[in-house]
Amino acid sequence: MSRLILAPMEGLADPLMREVLTGIGGYDWGICEFVRVTESVLPNRTFLRTCPELKNGSRTPAGTPMRVQLLGSDPHFMAGNARRLVKHRPAGVDINFGCPAPTVFRHRGGSALLGEPQLLHDIVAAVRAEIPAGIPLTAKMRLGIDDVCLAVDCAQAIEAGGAEELIVHGRTKADGYRPPARWAQIDRVRAAIDIPVIANGEVWTVDDWHRIRAESGCADVMLGRGALADPFLARRIRGEAVGGWDALRPWLAIFWRGVRERVLPVHAGGRLKQWLMLLRRHEPQAEALYQQLRPVKAAEDIDRLLLAAGIPGELPLAA
Repeated sequence: MSRLILAPMEGLADPLMREVLTGIGGYDWGICEFVRVTESVLPNRTFLRTCPELKNGSRTPAGTPMRVQLLGSDPHFMAGNARRLVKHRPAGVDINFGCPAPTVFRHRGGSALLGEPQLLHDIVAAVRAEIPAGIPLTAKMRLGIDDVCLAVDCAQAIEAGGAEELIVHGRTKADGYRPPARWAQIDRVRAAIDIPVIANGEVWTVDDWHRIRAESGCADVMLGRGALADPFLARRIRGEAVGGWDALRPWLAIFWRGVRERVLPVHAGGRLKQWLMLLRRHEPQAEALYQQLRPVKAAEDIDRLLLAAGIPGELPLAA
């Protein structure tokens, strides 16, 4: 069985969502949201806040290893932050060369660096020098900024810098998240380097998983928004007969309890609605619940509506 990795999704896969998705299961490892590195070495609390799994042996409560992702453009400060991060013994370190967010791009982070292969090399090499043996170093990139002409050059620079594996999202920065993903272009990158490549982008179903592997030539696949739209997707890919609304409802209850504990009541509903918007891609019941909750703002009112919808309070049974 090839590996399935949970993607770092800024604003979507926070520690609570990672707890839920890895609790449902099917992932070999995952990557947390990025830690933004500028011209400083960040305090320990920043790493622990972004990746609280570091307090648990760098694993989610279900035991899934979680790697920490760094995003920045200065090799010196990226190295300094890596030096501090590895004191927490992360399951791995990843470098973000793929984020397309406008704010990140304007501040020369993420995918903004894909026009500078030499800088990619220098960042990876500087971070690699600070990571002891036994802690994997990976990088995640897109195919380019506006086109794919430098994709191979970027991948080769990352490999030469010392990354052990490369995750390639099959879109450019300009593509954003618009379908389709260019899976065949991932194959072009894979064929040009010797380190393993993990394919990523637009995998929503088991059929998509089969097709991305065929077109990219990659055995291993990273799941992003498709994992939120179908939280049982990783287990379906593994051939398990799982899922359905009844199986999901207990996990919705866990998620909502976690949101209520962590988020001010005035903002709590937005988190749940954000997830329901993705879930409704596959679940008609999620669409109905989303429409019911959409105009509701008070968390207490959402509590009552969820209870009426049969969202239970007990923990899910082990599958």
